[in-house]
Amino acid sequence: MRLHVGCAMWTHARWQRRFLPDRLAPGERLRAYATWCDAVEGNTTFYATPSRATVESWAEQTSPGFRFVVKLPKPITHERRLTGAEEELTAFLEAMEPLGPRVHAFWVQLPGSFSPADLGTLAAFLRRLPQGHRYAVEVRHPAFFSDERAARLLERVLAPVDAEWVPFDTTVMFDGPPTSDAEREAWTKKPRLPRRTRALTARPIVRYLGRDTEERTVEGWRPWVGQVTRWLREGREPTVFIHTPDNADALRLARRFHDEVRAGVPGLEPLPEPMPNEPLTLF
Repeated sequence: MRLHVGCAMWTHARWQRRFLPDRLAPGERLRAYATWCDAVEGNTTFYATPSRATVESWAEQTSPGFRFVVKLPKPITHERRLTGAEEELTAFLEAMEPLGPRVHAFWVQLPGSFSPADLGTLAAFLRRLPQGHRYAVEVRHPAFFSDERAARLLERVLAPVDAEWVPFDTTVMFDGPPTSDAEREAWTKKPRLPRRTRALTARPIVRYLGRDTEERTVEGWRPWVGQVTRWLREGREPTVFIHTPDNADALRLARRFHDEVRAGVPGLEPLPEPMPNEPLTLF
């Protein structure tokens, strides 16, 4: 029984010397992160497809049980809106090959303007994708959350390829005015949509955005602790990513979320033992 947890990145300046060793070489940063969490969002691939050598380094730094949810590049999803991007898609999938089974899902994040009227385009795109991979789709158009018919149509598009619908839960972020610069920035950039907790596949994925205070972050994820517990008891294998506006404590909070679920599911596999944030000495 496995619950994967992680963050939006594997390196953050405010994690150094608090959670992770200082001055890690680039080829060691993911390795250190992977002693804290067993999954990560691959957000950097949205901006550029990395070299195969870079992806090989990612594989070398992680165990076979580590999981990446890797975002498709922006030219595919936002610029060409899933049409006419076969060359970019092929290059991207080939670059990701060294990760092998570490790829939990290829993540198709769509712009807020991608509406129910565009579902035919999404259906055609998903049908063309190579078999043998898992795919997950994140939509941000309000109609998918307010119109039950639109939601069901999207589910019907995802079902034939066993693709998951990825919710981005920002509800606690918008339940009160921002209290920090990072929260104010999140208010202007993050989608304001209802919470969605329905899983379509055996491997649901959740993105959760809390606040810059731990108390409010933990309070806001209570519904997810219960939902993830139910999924585990149903035999599903969920992955949950914990965000906060400044992400300063996201690494520790991801482990706390795992601990809270594990308290109610004693058979849940534990996370790795974190790497010390300072080098070991003899004295």
